[in-house]
Amino acid sequence: MFTAQELSRYSRHLTLSEFGLEGQRRLKNARVLLVGAGGLGSPAGLYLAAAGVGIIGIVDADVVEDSNLQRQVLFTTADIGQSKANQAAVHLQQLNPHITVHSHHIALNRHNAMTLIADYDLVVDGSDNFPTRYLVNDACVLLDKPYVYGSIYQFEGQASVFHHADGPCYRCLFPEPPAPGQVPSCAEAGVLGVLPAMIATIQTTEAIKLITGIGQTLSGRLLQYHALDMRFDELTLSRDPQCPICGDQPVITELIDYEAFCGMQPAVSLITATELKTQLKNNPDIQLIDVREPYEREICQINNSRSIPLATLIHHHNELVGDRMIVCICKSGGRSATATRQLQAAGCSQVYSLEGGILAWIDQIDPCLTRY
Repeated sequence: MFTAQELSRYSRHLTLSEFGLEGQRRLKNARVLLVGAGGLGSPAGLYLAAAGVGIIGIVDADVVEDSNLQRQVLFTTADIGQSKANQAAVHLQQLNPHITVHSHHIALNRHNAMTLIADYDLVVDGSDNFPTRYLVNDACVLLDKPYVYGSIYQFEGQASVFHHADGPCYRCLFPEPPAPGQVPSCAEAGVLGVLPAMIATIQTTEAIKLITGIGQTLSGRLLQYHALDMRFDELTLSRDPQCPICGDQPVITELIDYEAFCGMQPAVSLITATELKTQLKNNPDIQLIDVREPYEREICQINNSRSIPLATLIHHHNELVGDRMIVCICKSGGRSATATRQLQAAGCSQVYSLEGGILAWIDQIDPCLTRY
């Protein structure tokens, strides 16, 4: 049953002949899990709530940072430092008091994914890393739930619907993950602030179509968006009979170690911010190599660090090889790990990556520096 207030709120839906009261009823009875409340999850959450999805779950272990606000439109400056999942739930509940929003301030992993996803009808994935995407895909296949996929990179994005109507799953499209460090994160590569809204809106549209049964979904199709050219491309996808989880003879029957599968186990020597502070007191001869871009150093930098952007590091291998201790620094640890591997391969005997990057240094050592 709908209250008078609900009928008024959803009146523009109710007047659509393809949608009507039945479509709105299906939305009200639906349960959708948002994985991530970031660039994709923020606008997707807003439109799912506005549309009247009855129960929305949000799983995210992060807190709101100042640099999120360029694209994560669900949050305000007052939310900085607070749980994304919890604040997202607050704002979505304020947007639509007729729905229920559950916040899960936890990291989704192979130990909790099956239990969490089982409570929902479908998953809208706003994650930004490969282990989580494979985890969500596999859990959705094993639980027989549709997986609404989206991803963004700088000025481009893509979206699809996996494991629906005998269509392909994420593994059919990407059987193997890229090598660690090959695809930089948004924090490292940057992203146009409005780009996630475009992809998230497509994801939300697909979720609504899945729930209500109207239209043709993106199952079996990968929609690609190019913001600089304002162009859409479409690729046809097919289910892979040899897919290890949705193929004719599946070999994956339970969730696996996705960090290991994606090769993201630490393969470099790491040093924490507190350990580096101690080392700098005892060993002033340490070389601090900042592999970020020059514009990033203008925002914040660690004193006495040397700027060698990652793209140019190969030209400095010979001068860095030796017995001096080297610590590579980037924003959050991804590029510095790549730099550390390069220098190790070049023959540097004592080279470390600053764990968590300069953001960890700011959090643990020097909060006066500017976060970005």
